[in-house]
Amino acid sequence: MVAVDLFLPLKLSELQSALRELNHAPTKSLGQNFLHDKNLADWIISCLELAPGDRWLEIGPGLGALTNFALERSKNGILIEKDDRLIGFLEERYPDLRVVHQDACEFDTRTLLPGGPLKIFGNLPYYVSSQILFNFTAVTCPATLMLFTLQKELAERIAADPGGKDFGGPTLLIGRRWKVRLLRTLPGSVFLPVPKVDSAVVLMTPRLPGELPACEGGRFEKLVKLGFSQRRKQLGKLLGGEVPDWPDAAAALGVPATARAESLSLAQWCRLASWNGQSAAPDPATGAQDVHGEIFDVVDEEDRVVGQNTRFEVHRQKLRHRAVHVFVFNKRGELFLQKRSRWKDICPLVWDSSAAGHVNAGQSYDETAPRELEEELGVSAPVHLVTRIGACKETGDEFVGLYRALHEGPFHLPPAEIECGAWFTREQLERWIAARPGDFAPGFLICWKAWLKTLQPPSA
Repeated sequence: MVAVDLFLPLKLSELQSALRELNHAPTKSLGQNFLHDKNLADWIISCLELAPGDRWLEIGPGLGALTNFALERSKNGILIEKDDRLIGFLEERYPDLRVVHQDACEFDTRTLLPGGPLKIFGNLPYYVSSQILFNFTAVTCPATLMLFTLQKELAERIAADPGGKDFGGPTLLIGRRWKVRLLRTLPGSVFLPVPKVDSAVVLMTPRLPGELPACEGGRFEKLVKLGFSQRRKQLGKLLGGEVPDWPDAAAALGVPATARAESLSLAQWCRLASWNGQSAAPDPATGAQDVHGEIFDVVDEEDRVVGQNTRFEVHRQKLRHRAVHVFVFNKRGELFLQKRSRWKDICPLVWDSSAAGHVNAGQSYDETAPRELEEELGVSAPVHLVTRIGACKETGDEFVGLYRALHEGPFHLPPAEIECGAWFTREQLERWIAARPGDFAPGFLICWKAWLKTLQPPSA
């Protein structure tokens, strides 16, 4: 064991001694540069504003320069370390923390969801910083704040303003969901070994609802990658296959038809992703279905039609009506879930079935299921009835037809209906639902239980 106080931050001399006694030389292939400035480490952790009991995760703790200060504020932490030479050291030094021996680039952020919101920080290896950033900014990561030390060049790129050479694809792909602020630059001298370039600390916080025009994430990503594939080319030439009416779109965005990718702001890229030939910024709130105009069949306790009424009145009076839920699986057996749009009048921003919707007046369950699949996910696939579910409070007084379909994606998620979506294994969902049922729409939870029952062998 290293002959230093294991619960004190390491000075440079202590760090060097610890590495010698561990017979550990920093590995260039792992991008290891150990921080040894106590005041700087304390300042970095203070930016997280950790309160007692707050959940946190550190990527690449090394010998614990940041970990110690985080522990002083909250003991509810997780460490992810790739270097197998440090795992035993970390487990002995921090017995109350969960130590995960894994490459952070490959870490499955879905496994964090059952624990709820958390803050993430770390001194990221330069050579894989981008991969780690994209992994932990995925829609399946429940982070509420992230603080990273990066190579200064990358930090400047993801925090860049439009028009400059640093503004590019990473700026936009991360910036659509995360606001990035460069806090300060760090000299190489605060690390061992001393890197040849400067570093910088960036603070990342989630975008607020309505801060940017709503758009479909998949289309946004596709357009951005095309637009920056050849920076010197005009967007009209690069996006011709995706935006054939580019002159009209450019005029709607307020940019010249000769514009290049870096001249569009983040908000303009979002509007472009929602361009429909008439408007570059449709309002999801008004683009949603008219709750007064939709007409539903009203049914009795036996699911027999007894009348009709508007969606508004059906919900206001809590009248029994009909709906479908569709579970879409891929070939790996994962289930696709959608996160309901913030514009939804019922259960906004919670996770729900792959597709779901009401049965309109005069239509059947079997007609509605494929329609909802196409309207909400933008795909067609054979649907098969799994089971029927009776109307109850949890289903919103709906009789539900539960269907299943097989599809690999990608899906086209309308922002008026869906915030985002992701695939999950059965085991991940079971743990998440057990720990945080409030993260899900009540109707989905009823459908999930009903689906699980169909997997059980019938009792004798």
